[in-house]
Amino acid sequence: MPSDASEEPAAHGSGTATSGSHDRTAPEHPLDDVLPGEARVLVAAQESLAGRRRGLSGLWPFLGPAFIAAVAYVDPGNFATNMAAGANFGYLLLWVVLGANLMAMLVQSMSAKLGIATRKNLPEVCRERFSRPTNVVLWLQAEVVAMATDIAEFVGAAIGLNLLFGIALFPAALLTGAAAMLILALQSRGFRRLEAVIAALIGVIVGAFALQVFMADPDPSEVVQGFVPGFSGTESVLLAVGIIGATVMPHVIYLHSALTQHRVVGVTEQQKQRIFRFELVDVVIAMSIAGLINMSMLVIAASTFHTRGLVDVGDDLTQVYDALGEYLGSHADLLFGVALLASGLSSSSVGTMAGQVVMQGFIGRQVPLFLRRLITMAPAFIVIAVGLDPSRALVLSQVVLSFGIPFALIPLILFCRNRKLMGALVNRRVTTVAAVLVSAVIISLNVFLLAGTFGIVDV
Repeated sequence: MPSDASEEPAAHGSGTATSGSHDRTAPEHPLDDVLPGEARVLVAAQESLAGRRRGLSGLWPFLGPAFIAAVAYVDPGNFATNMAAGANFGYLLLWVVLGANLMAMLVQSMSAKLGIATRKNLPEVCRERFSRPTNVVLWLQAEVVAMATDIAEFVGAAIGLNLLFGIALFPAALLTGAAAMLILALQSRGFRRLEAVIAALIGVIVGAFALQVFMADPDPSEVVQGFVPGFSGTESVLLAVGIIGATVMPHVIYLHSALTQHRVVGVTEQQKQRIFRFELVDVVIAMSIAGLINMSMLVIAASTFHTRGLVDVGDDLTQVYDALGEYLGSHADLLFGVALLASGLSSSSVGTMAGQVVMQGFIGRQVPLFLRRLITMAPAFIVIAVGLDPSRALVLSQVVLSFGIPFALIPLILFCRNRKLMGALVNRRVTTVAAVLVSAVIISLNVFLLAGTFGIVDV
């Protein structure tokens, strides 16, 4: 593309889900409506698109949106499903974790592409192109998904605070809500600060599990065998669906399109293509990190618990914490607790952002952030207040999320294959086929799970 400064693309950023609820025309100057802290990043993005920055320097301004989305792929629900899968079935379901992560890369890249191509997020495009009754149904199921997400996030963070500091679960959940609000307050200072905090929390999780894998010392040959597809009864299918539900997250399918729709805006089709290529690298890096974290969880549980016959330990995160300290050393339990807390705090913040996108996009209504938080956190507080098994609630919440995936994924596929809507970023045929296959696999697993649960088929 031309490198003349007069040809530079308009770039401005909101970088947040809540500000991406309506389409805006580009400002007269690319930096007219950005915060001071964002200007340097956006100038660098312009230079990258104009070809004046290359390599890592050229990529750096575009890194961030996928890391925010990736938080949902390492939320406390992943801890519950992966630990339960590893303890109960050893390395058997590693292939499910790998497959789910590859699905996540495809889905998140399509969501990001929709935002770049249309400057609208997925719920907004749904509102424009579907009937009102259809949008009401999509909105209501998305709200259920948001509540299931919050169960995982709040309960997980509360367990983390309880394990590390002995704080009771209910006040720990209140502290989690307050911390999430503080993290989201960084949006007022620009998208880069929020992205930096989220990336730092992911770094804490990565470091914690890397050390735990080293302590667990798994058998490499057994790990490799875990990538051979197979199941072992209904419970393994339940956990497989939970793993997919915890990995391919419906609410961040909605969110990622909002994170890219106004962050860096391309004026021409060529500019949009270049922005998407940068964002695709962002997706691959962030989702690869999330995938390695998830595989590490399962490997730790398999090598520490399953090999010792402790198949029930993974069903309770408190028992996981205690057992890691007993069998791997006292630092292992602390590392697990710190990682769980970092996961809960970061994912709770991202869940709130996604909830705003869903409500504003589908029904065109802005709801105060505090009220939005109360709506989706209510089921989590109920789970804690009535004394339900929090770890079991985490696993079941991920199954609910898995059932919500098609409602987000099918509209995304329909839109991304529409050339009039997507322009030069329209899906290639092979991408659409792959996305349809992903959707079919998820739906089939859900149907298989229901049939097995109610005894219709023998699994």
